[in-house]
Amino acid sequence: MTSSLPSAALWLGVAGLLPFLASAAVVLLGLPPGEAVAVPALIAYAACILSFLGAVHWGFALRAPEAEARASGRRLALGVVPALLAWPALLVPAWIGLGALIAAFLAVWAAEEVAGRQGLIPPSYLWLRRGLTLVAVVAMSAVWANLLG
Repeated sequence: MTSSLPSAALWLGVAGLLPFLASAAVVLLGLPPGEAVAVPALIAYAACILSFLGAVHWGFALRAPEAEARASGRRLALGVVPALLAWPALLVPAWIGLGALIAAFLAVWAAEEVAGRQGLIPPSYLWLRRGLTLVAVVAMSAVWANLLG
């Protein structure tokens, strides 16, 4: 696997944080259109991104060299499980769905760290994912705390 990412991956990844940050700002600052719109929008976007994270691992599995075939089952599972976790988060009360999404983002991050130690994920991708996941989880957690409190 390549050890570097295209510069567009960094900029597009950062741009992908904007809906997390904008939704959190609307909720935490009490801005229009308000919590009634921003919280469902945040949950829907987080579910989409969680599914996207899984798709990345599906791609890693399909492009893996023969030497990494032993990991194909785990990779394919990591490709599907995030979407299976994201979907019910759209169907439950917001405080439950957002809490579940936060936990799922952290679980995918943990799985990626393990895969990274096994040499199954490029270090540059893992570095990018750490930063993006941290910001997304902090934004979701701030909104979740606001819902709970």
